Amino acid sequence: MAPSYQQFCDTLNRRQFLKRASIGLGVTAFGGSLSPLVASAKPGLHFPARAKRVIFLFMAGAPSQLDLFDHKPELERLHGQPLPPEISRGQRVTSMTRGKKQVVCASIFKFAPQGKSGLVMSELLPHLSKHADDICLIKSTHTEAINHDPAKTFFCTGSEMPGRASMGSWLSYGLGSLNKDLPNFVVLSSAFWSGKVNVQALYSRLWGTGFLPGKHQGIAFQSVGDPVLFLSNPDGVDRNLRSKMLDFVAKVNAEDAELSGDPEVHTSIAQQEMAFRMQASIPELTDLSSESESSLALYGPEVNQSGSFARNCLLARRMAERDVRFVQLFHRGWDHHRGLPTHLRGQAKDVDQPISGLLTDLKKRGLLDDTLVVFAGEFGRTTYAQNLDPRNREEYGRDHHPRCFTTWMAGGGIKGGMSYGETDEFCYNVAKDPVHVRDLHATMFHQLGIDHNKLIFPHQGLDQRLTGVEEAHVVKDIIA
Repeated sequence: MAPSYQQFCDTLNRRQFLKRASIGLGVTAFGGSLSPLVASAKPGLHFPARAKRVIFLFMAGAPSQLDLFDHKPELERLHGQPLPPEISRGQRVTSMTRGKKQVVCASIFKFAPQGKSGLVMSELLPHLSKHADDICLIKSTHTEAINHDPAKTFFCTGSEMPGRASMGSWLSYGLGSLNKDLPNFVVLSSAFWSGKVNVQALYSRLWGTGFLPGKHQGIAFQSVGDPVLFLSNPDGVDRNLRSKMLDFVAKVNAEDAELSGDPEVHTSIAQQEMAFRMQASIPELTDLSSESESSLALYGPEVNQSGSFARNCLLARRMAERDVRFVQLFHRGWDHHRGLPTHLRGQAKDVDQPISGLLTDLKKRGLLDDTLVVFAGEFGRTTYAQNLDPRNREEYGRDHHPRCFTTWMAGGGIKGGMSYGETDEFCYNVAKDPVHVRDLHATMFHQLGIDHNKLIFPHQGLDQRLTGVEEAHVVKDIIA
């Protein structure tokens, strides 16, 4: 005799219970120690936060710290000489350098002290240099990954292997939403860039949820058409009809959730409801007609071009005003293995005035105090040259270098006008106060009121964290 429909449902529910029992009990036990952050949808903190939100400026391809932030005047004397073996110490290099001479290459760009703090910065960043007293340069950042794909994945998710949750997803999961009508985590990628060489792809895992619930997924805005796919109603469907359709689908999904016990069904319901609210909130967010001419001018002439880094910086400020928790801007084209001076000039021009405009705008509106702005690439560039032509200093390039590179932070309770960490005279090794990428993650979370050791999610028998199982430290010396 075939089982009845009710018997089938009872069996299914028992299976769902057994399947989820270990996870559910783990979450219950864990929730007792950190219920505001994990067990409920309400935001919560481990200690008072200095920042409410993050704007992360990710320079994909890896900018040359030697030509932008970490001035090494001694290299001019050593230019063209072999890199001493006691400096390289047989460290890992890429296949593009393996077996080739490693010849020291000095930067052709001028550096000068900036602001009251005297922070030294490159001539390629005249606009950003005006904010020297707001910025903390972290010159001793380092990582293990030496190739772009694993390095970007590590920086964005805390692991070189795909499948982990991204920074923004962790913050959405741990802190909850500040604005019910907008996504908690938004990704903006420049549609064009000046350094049109060696441009690696971006992939959704960089803003994915991994093992976290799907509702914490980053939403990637489009540069052409609707900012979010399928935002507009199809022909013949008005907002009232769309609302009725959504109510019906939500009812069907709720019945399915009751039968299956699958939490992702509730995620789908929440996402559909968010999508409906976004039909009103996103067009208002992306409509720049209310911006004054003086405000637009801060970001430079490309601010009116859809998909430009300048426009994305302005959108990031508008999102900060509306309390979007985590905004990540990707700007590609920084992978300069040859012709670095030419391509770096273009890249720097792309981002210099827009970032300066963003910092100015945030500060003017009182938002910089509780907005943490972070600038980073996936690793640095080598002191030795690639494709160096002794007759033409414009032709040098630099290889990947994870041993040391410069990142910076501003706002959100970070000390401005300071340089933290030091590299050796060749900018090849960290000489003082190393800061691993995991330490950078821990510091970001600390400024948002999160203890990185306590924001965890049980998965595959392990309490998962953004900073992994390795030790990570908050860089307390840079906190105001």
